[in-house]
Amino acid sequence: MVAEPGTAEVRPQHRFDQRGLERYLCSHLPGFPRQPAGVLAVRQYSSGQSNPTFYLQKGEKAYVLRKKPHGPLLPRAHKVDREYRVQKALFSAGFPVPEPLLYCSDVSVIGTEFYVMQHVQGRIFRDLSLPEVGPAERSALYIAMIETLALLHSFDLQSLGLQGYGRGPGYCRRQVSTWKRQYDAAAHTDIPAMNKLAEWLANNLPPDDNEESLIHGDFRIDNIIFHPTEARVLAVLDWELSTAGHPLADLAYATLFYFWPASVKELGQGTVLGFKDTVETPSFEELISIYCRCRGISTTLADFNFFLALSFFKMAAISQGIYARYLLGNAAAENSHEFAKIVKPLAEKGLELSERSSFSSTHRSISGELFRQSRKGQDMLLKVKQFMQQHIYPAEKEIIAYYTGSGNTEEKWKKPPLLERLKEMAKTEGLWNLFLPDVSGLSQLDYALIAEETGKCFFAPEVFNCHAPDTGNMEVLHMYGTEEQKKEWLEPLLEGKISSCFCMTEPDVASSDATNMQCSIERDGNSYVINGKKWWSSGAGNPNCKMAIVMGKTRSSSASRYKQHSMIIVPMDTPGLKLIRPLSVFGYLDEIHGGHFEIHFNDVRVPVSNIILGEGRGFEIAQGRLGPGRIHHCMRSLGAAETALQLMCQRAAQRETFGKKLYHHEVVAHWIAECRLGIEQARLLTLRTASKIDALGNRKARKEVAMTKVVVPRAVLKVIDCAIQVCGGAGVSQDFPLAFMFAYIRTLRLADGPDEVHLSTIARWELLEQSKKLTAKM
Repeated sequence: MVAEPGTAEVRPQHRFDQRGLERYLCSHLPGFPRQPAGVLAVRQYSSGQSNPTFYLQKGEKAYVLRKKPHGPLLPRAHKVDREYRVQKALFSAGFPVPEPLLYCSDVSVIGTEFYVMQHVQGRIFRDLSLPEVGPAERSALYIAMIETLALLHSFDLQSLGLQGYGRGPGYCRRQVSTWKRQYDAAAHTDIPAMNKLAEWLANNLPPDDNEESLIHGDFRIDNIIFHPTEARVLAVLDWELSTAGHPLADLAYATLFYFWPASVKELGQGTVLGFKDTVETPSFEELISIYCRCRGISTTLADFNFFLALSFFKMAAISQGIYARYLLGNAAAENSHEFAKIVKPLAEKGLELSERSSFSSTHRSISGELFRQSRKGQDMLLKVKQFMQQHIYPAEKEIIAYYTGSGNTEEKWKKPPLLERLKEMAKTEGLWNLFLPDVSGLSQLDYALIAEETGKCFFAPEVFNCHAPDTGNMEVLHMYGTEEQKKEWLEPLLEGKISSCFCMTEPDVASSDATNMQCSIERDGNSYVINGKKWWSSGAGNPNCKMAIVMGKTRSSSASRYKQHSMIIVPMDTPGLKLIRPLSVFGYLDEIHGGHFEIHFNDVRVPVSNIILGEGRGFEIAQGRLGPGRIHHCMRSLGAAETALQLMCQRAAQRETFGKKLYHHEVVAHWIAECRLGIEQARLLTLRTASKIDALGNRKARKEVAMTKVVVPRAVLKVIDCAIQVCGGAGVSQDFPLAFMFAYIRTLRLADGPDEVHLSTIARWELLEQSKKLTAKM
């Protein structure tokens, strides 16, 4: 027999007649192996503070047995028959529990009642801080846990066949009474805090003490079996305390670790101290929001302080009961003698929480009081964060492996199937086209903070259909396209059915002055004919790229050099359009984003109806396109900076040089500080720009847009460069994303106009504003 993880030999006080059990199972449990006789292996799980639990194996079959403890017991406790009944109902309803197979009330078999359930192979995390997994998976596991709790509370007792499972209205009153009675029966010394807490609970019962949902009673992550490799719940365990009652009691108990007293480091098997500060772990507010969203209820939870205080009271009473069983000699836990010393601090924390007036998942603005997101923006940002934690971060390794393993073949331009699945999931959850205010209902300020969040992972913007150049092209078609153009091209872009590229920069002229471009768009009857060369056409390598927006020169007698260019839609399969080569960025082809291609147009003919807004309107369209788009680039870049700073801090804490950690070297500590300063300053400028676009429009925010475009890439490059330096040789290797991030961000000092052009714009506007001030004084 291979030892089941988390098991040991059966402890002396819990031994029973194994031969008798085997005979009984042979007779009563369908499918139980009959031969050979006398080979049933039994081991005891080290977990579980109440009903002893055992792993059974015979041949290839594995089972789990739960039984009452031997000896004298506290009243109304250890009802294994209730556990069996509720699991039977939930399993039939499709809720994740081990399949219950057999209940035995005949105490002559092994000395107590017991039941047998199917063994579920998976992961159980005894340490509540989940040190075995990375931050992204840790977040996903906790989100899966809270979604499963919301699913449990969605069941109707009658539909489950559990009528009469509870005792009717008055659950909270009974809970206070029950745990006070349990505590009094087990108390070995007087603890005033427990008496005060019991009194407060009895005098502050919620007014809606008549809600009846099926509740677990001990819902926490170490009572859950997760899939061996996925953040998916396979089974919820330990239903001894389940009943019909108030669902917020479960929710409070499941989030208790966020309020854990610092003086209590451990309870049973799980270290919880400091868990709430773990990097990339959902906050209390995030878990509450997920739960409320899944149940369709308000995120403002009235009387939640009562349920938290009740949870600590219950936990203290349970701890006292474990110690009492230790004194009686029938405790299931090996460390049961330690539980006496944690009763007081748990009760004191409950009293402290009783003074909290309310709990809500509403977030303060991330940027403080100056730039506030709307409530919708806050909610959408929270949903994006949750989606990132649960789905995107755990997918990074597989998607990176897809691109690094595709080699120098045509396959490298195809999108990985996992990415397409993530896009469908995001669309289903309404996290789609968030960049476009008229579609999403979000302001530029709202979206700026969302864009920063998506910028923390290289492929995340595409998952939400918020990636360049499609966003800019969709903005162009939305603002300037005809109804026919919108139907043919904008709608499929918004649905994510196709992608696009943008053709503006040219290899043979200095494109920093866009009036230099030579690609021609000439009218010939009912068609326009395009001739010329373009490069840095991002996304053109994507097999799903079906159209390009091309900017070129339309011959005009206009004296203004800014009214001689137009934009036109060109389907990618039009004869004469040819992809010449992908251009590398510091050696990277950037297959992830569809590459950056040189494209030649040789007598490419498209209908007159494909012109956007009209001849000579190209620069007008470009100004409308580039305002918000530049903000989106900058906010995504700040997300990359946050990732780089996180990597820098982790490396500085892990590595030692010259006898001390890297962060103890003053130069490294100063780098970390300077990087945080740079990120915060760049973010504030970007949010100010977004706010001005919302208030006054793109044209009135041109100076701020130009400033942001200069400041942010510089600040982000500084952060990435420092991170590379701290990581040393690893920083420029494929083991870290820093080299790719540096290459990508460095291009932003050229894309959408080089720094020098923006600096000239800033200077021109500054001189004009100073001139106006001087004139006003005179």
